[in-house]
Amino acid sequence: MDFSVDAFFIALEKVAEKKIQEAMEKGEFDNLPNKGKPIKLDDDSHIPPECRVAYRILKNAGFTHPEIAERKEIENICTMLESCEDEQEAYRKIQKLNILVQKINARRKTPVYLELEQVYYKKIVERIKINKKTRETNNK
Repeated sequence: MDFSVDAFFIALEKVAEKKIQEAMEKGEFDNLPNKGKPIKLDDDSHIPPECRVAYRILKNAGFTHPEIAERKEIENICTMLESCEDEQEAYRKIQKLNILVQKINARRKTPVYLELEQVYYKKIVERIKINKKTRETNNK
């Protein structure tokens, strides 16, 4: 017996709808937490539609894609760089940032630096200019 993928999903949808209808008739949804409140949905517009169900299942199972974890770490490092006073510490963070970007780029077809504005680079250049002016002023 040969089923097409579409036929499988149609059958799966019918079974799911039947189970939901039966549960509704039994009142199994009557005392759910947050009943009557809007459901907070995650923005998954960046995920291709055909992959959204799989991503949701993995997320609910506690799995985080390495790139997502690395992007969060990049975001955290950028936040820390904003308040970083020590030049050596900022340099170490920038090195870590570069490694993370390289790891993501190695796995992708489109490099991250083409997608994300490199604010941290601009800030470092500004900081170097400020430090240079400060040194010149102190040496006079």
